[in-house]
Amino acid sequence: MDKKFSEMTPNELRETIATLKEKARKAEQLGILNEFAVYERKALLAQAYLLNPDDFKPGEIYRIENDPGMFFQVDYLKGVYAWGYRLGGNHYEEALPISMLTPVKEAF
Repeated sequence: MDKKFSEMTPNELRETIATLKEKARKAEQLGILNEFAVYERKALLAQAYLLNPDDFKPGEIYRIENDPGMFFQVDYLKGVYAWGYRLGGNHYEEALPISMLTPVKEAF
């Protein structure tokens, strides 16, 4: 039976991330882009469990990984998800795994 990411040890998470990235690479090579996207997103979520949510502060602005020029303002955190808004976007609330966020100060 598969464990939830929240139940895994850091080593199990790292192994799972490596497996998911390998599956994503193979799917991309085969041209199965929807499968590639699913594995990539699962790997990002698993990576979020290796981070400390306390390092992400409500009201702060973060750069969104792999989305050049896009910024995200965090309103609140729930588990490993940051809820907020994309700056310059449609202004609808969305949740992103914290592994997708980079502090603006570190991005330059």
